[in-house]
Amino acid sequence: MKLRKGFAVITAVAGLTVASASPALAYEPVNIVHTEHVRAGPYVLTVGFSTWPVRAEQSLDFTFIPDGGIEGKSGLVTKVNPKGAVNRPQPLVRHPRKLDVWGWDIKSLPSDGDWQLRFQVDGPAGRGTGALPVLPVLEQPGPPMGLSWGISTIPLLALIAFLAVAWRRTRPALKPAT
Repeated sequence: MKLRKGFAVITAVAGLTVASASPALAYEPVNIVHTEHVRAGPYVLTVGFSTWPVRAEQSLDFTFIPDGGIEGKSGLVTKVNPKGAVNRPQPLVRHPRKLDVWGWDIKSLPSDGDWQLRFQVDGPAGRGTGALPVLPVLEQPGPPMGLSWGISTIPLLALIAFLAVAWRRTRPALKPAT
């Protein structure tokens, strides 16, 4: 009898867990706090940012929304860093959490300075190119990266030292051969 009650409780808990798990609620919605407008030939793109101002090495969501929606359109986006180095063009793809627009999920820019985003959009009105000429990116928030890594490795170094001392103390003594 106790076995049946236990099985019933476990089944009920598992059923409630599965029933209450909703993938749509697992991710928070994309909140756009700042937008810029870019003309790419006959198309107008609204570029949205989930954090403003943008800081180096800080993850955020980017959205790229053409007027009239993304249906029947495709495109490329190219990042140009502050030193003028051009990254490889990336296709504009649906944002993973906001499926009705193009975008990047949890993306960061690696350095501060004035970045540029170049767009090429193909659609019913032909091909259009344009750019967000200046995307100001501020310094990385928090302490410098080297200091952060240095502080975060202290527990690892302490664990290695502890294990070395423990190993030396518990190791069997070497006996001379007779």
